[in-house]
Amino acid sequence: MATEIVTFGCRLNAFESEVMRKESAEAGLDKLENGAFIFNTCAVTAEAVRQAKQAIRKARRENPLARIIVTGCAAQTLGQDFADMDEVDLVLGNEEKLHAHSYRQLPDFGVNNYEKLKVNDIMDVKENAPHMVDSIEGHSRAFVQVQNGCDHRCTFCIIPYGRGPSRSVPMGAVVEQIKRLNGNGYQEVVLTGVDLTSYGPDLPGKATLGKLVGSILRNVPDLARLRLSSIDSVEVDDELMELLAYEPRLMPHLHLSLQAGDNMILKRMKRRHLRDQSIRFCNDLRDRRPEMVYGADLIAGFPTETDAMFENTLALVDDCKLTHLHVFPYSPREGTPAARMPQVDRHIIKLRAEKLRQKGQKAYNDHLKHLQNTEHMILVEHDGIGRTEDFTLTKIDGAIAGTIVKGHIVGQDGDKLIAKLDERNAA
Repeated sequence: MATEIVTFGCRLNAFESEVMRKESAEAGLDKLENGAFIFNTCAVTAEAVRQAKQAIRKARRENPLARIIVTGCAAQTLGQDFADMDEVDLVLGNEEKLHAHSYRQLPDFGVNNYEKLKVNDIMDVKENAPHMVDSIEGHSRAFVQVQNGCDHRCTFCIIPYGRGPSRSVPMGAVVEQIKRLNGNGYQEVVLTGVDLTSYGPDLPGKATLGKLVGSILRNVPDLARLRLSSIDSVEVDDELMELLAYEPRLMPHLHLSLQAGDNMILKRMKRRHLRDQSIRFCNDLRDRRPEMVYGADLIAGFPTETDAMFENTLALVDDCKLTHLHVFPYSPREGTPAARMPQVDRHIIKLRAEKLRQKGQKAYNDHLKHLQNTEHMILVEHDGIGRTEDFTLTKIDGAIAGTIVKGHIVGQDGDKLIAKLDERNAA
């Protein structure tokens, strides 16, 4: 019986779930008579942890004899919490989950010294060993891990304690992985990492994210589209900036880790940028590449945030011309400095998050209207739904999943564009 992997959170988790699929199968997990579930969890918010626990309980109710394994960032940071759940058979850390021998810890494999909790100190991990996968199940675009961990300590963030120190995958291994995926039919690849723009200093030869992107584009000429996952704009190197401005195969959409638009809040978050730097980056790059579109992570209700400070974050949506927002109501994570700061009332946090979402929805709707009666190359994902170059969700009938087709934008359906297929120009 095939092992079911349930993935929460980021694209990095999506890539690692494919590594886990391969490694757990090698360990023989697929041979268990009653099947197995692996939950690859996220720890970004308390809500993400709650949802994971809820899903685990549901899986046990519906599959009383299956083996249940929990891993990912929540398992790394809250391992004992999951080990204390009666529904859980095994808890693996973020490093342990990537190796076949970890899955042989289950009693089914005759291990006498069975340990339910197998989570080592992630801070001791110093290398990012490349893992090769052939596909990303359920996705028409492929995610490729190029970096893991983070050396920064934003005061709200628990992720460095779940992912360990920053470490990079060697450029040659990244290129080979992308060649393999491209050879298996993937026309679009997304580079992922915990702190993507910190790529390279731990490698020989002064590697940077810009050098890596340039190497991929040169050495995988048949790859039609390359994307970056979330980045810190203040860390973008000169070579990457040039490629973003002029390289057509590098898609004109960036998701920025902004978090706030008020300088005092940014300082209390221990972020590496100030408000004006974010605005200047967005304007400078858009001046050079007018079709560039920006998404952003924004936190509502960070400790000590006043109404005036929140208004500065709200105004950042217009000042940076953001169109794809991920809004997070602040939730304290135990063990982080922000959890010890004066907290904003939960009701106020909820109201501010909703106000930010409404602002983001208006910006997104304006973006959809702006794209009417234009032509775009669309990567078709599933059920006639795809993404334009700037990552706008688009409905286009008559196209095959995994292909890139030209479409003429003829309307809008809620949060999606409607495109008419131009089969003469299908790619």
